[in-house]
Amino acid sequence: MPSTDPDLSKIFLDFSRQKLLGQYWPRLRACVEPLSDEQVWWRPNQASNSIGNLVLHLNGNVRQWLVDSFNRFKDKRDRPAEFSRREGISAAELLDTLAKTMEEASAVLAGLTVDDLLAPYEIQGYHVHGLDAVYQVVEHFGLHYGQIVYIAKSLSGRDLGFYRELAKTGRSERSGHVTP
Repeated sequence: MPSTDPDLSKIFLDFSRQKLLGQYWPRLRACVEPLSDEQVWWRPNQASNSIGNLVLHLNGNVRQWLVDSFNRFKDKRDRPAEFSRREGISAAELLDTLAKTMEEASAVLAGLTVDDLLAPYEIQGYHVHGLDAVYQVVEHFGLHYGQIVYIAKSLSGRDLGFYRELAKTGRSERSGHVTP
């Protein structure tokens, strides 16, 4: 039986909120905001996703796995539509929609208890515990956030400056691999 230490659950939830809402989401927004709608829907080939598709997909995932599941709302996600879209939603609209979902996710994470983390859920056909659902969202968001950063940097040709603080330590972004 896993430990039900409330301090451990608080540490886990605080770290999850920090990664999602203090790091990934603001950086994602910062790299997408300067892009044109055309750039947001650009894709290198038909087998790849655009930033627009990835933002729709992140919104669907966060809503399904965190917001709807923990609030016990009915799952209305249309996952195939997240990938089939090719245009028609502006970058600003995409970011506004994801911002609302992230606000709701923040409230969910702030209110979770040890019992919520240990409770069983059925999400997207998977039988998981609340802890699994939170971890899945953080990991999944990080994966696609990295793809979005890569595409945005490729399109803009500019350094996004997410690791400027490393220059103060003698470790610059250019001296080695830096993970977004």
